[in-house]
Amino acid sequence: MSFEDIKLEAIPVGRDLLLLMTGGVSHIGAASTAYKAGEGTEAMTSAVPGHKEHTLSEDYARRASAALGRTVTVVMGIHYDNLSKEEIKEIARQTSEMLDQYLLEQRENGANRP
Repeated sequence: MSFEDIKLEAIPVGRDLLLLMTGGVSHIGAASTAYKAGEGTEAMTSAVPGHKEHTLSEDYARRASAALGRTVTVVMGIHYDNLSKEEIKEIARQTSEMLDQYLLEQRENGANRP
C-alpha cells in the first residue's frame, strides 16, 4: 500500500505553530501540545477514543518544540482500513521523516526561533 497522500501542513499561530498531519481518511485522532517548561519541554495530549495517533503526536510535538524553541501543537488524523503491523510502522517512519525534514528546512532557513 502506498501512503503518498500523507502530508504535513505547518500553520503559524502568532509565535506558536500548528503542525497538521493527515492521510488516507483525514480526521482528528489526537492533538498534542508541547511547550518550554524550565530547562525542559512539557506536553499535553488529547486523543479521541479508539484512535492511536497519540502514540506519535506527543513525541512529534516535543521534538518540534525543542528544536524550534516555541509552543507547538501537532494534530494527527491518518486512517487506512485493515493495516498490517508493517504498514503501521511504515506510516510512523514516513511521518517521522516528514517532521525531521520540516525541522531541517526551518533550521536551514534560520527560522528555529520565534
